[in-house]
Amino acid sequence: MSQSVPAYLAKNIIQLRDAKGFTQSALARKAGIPRSTLTNLETGNANPSLLNLLAVANALQVNVEELLSKPRRALEHIPASDVPVQIRANGRARIAKLLPDKIRGLHIDLMELDTETVMQGQPHLRGTKEYLSVLEGEITVVTGGIPTVVRKGDVLAFEGDQNHAYRNSGKTKARAISVVIPI
Repeated sequence: MSQSVPAYLAKNIIQLRDAKGFTQSALARKAGIPRSTLTNLETGNANPSLLNLLAVANALQVNVEELLSKPRRALEHIPASDVPVQIRANGRARIAKLLPDKIRGLHIDLMELDTETVMQGQPHLRGTKEYLSVLEGEITVVTGGIPTVVRKGDVLAFEGDQNHAYRNSGKTKARAISVVIPI
């Protein structure tokens, strides 16, 4: 286990507890654990059992992954030069990852497709839905073998866990926002 995980756990529990307006005693009661156990978790000095982690996560209405992951900042400015970008389709497609936090099943991407570019989509987690909103140009999305033309201002919603592909079917570069959410 990384040395930073206990620190992440401590900070996340404190942030989430404060956001919900719980005292340590109230959260410990809600989780069904001793207050001393919660105190140890919040100081980063504990090696908690899985049952205790689950109890605290349930009491805070989050998943265990959120308790153990790097804490989110209240404000985070990411300069354009630091936004992660994936290059695909032989350099003719760019996918900028607009969500700096890793949240299971949730993706927000800015897609840019050069003219006549075809890019195979990657099926997302089971039970996700993808929303594609075209900002510039025109993109044809093929899902279930059926092509749908999505023009500037349009939104296409489809099951994200299926095979799908994108094609710039317009005469200029196409830009779109893709949002994938678990349902």
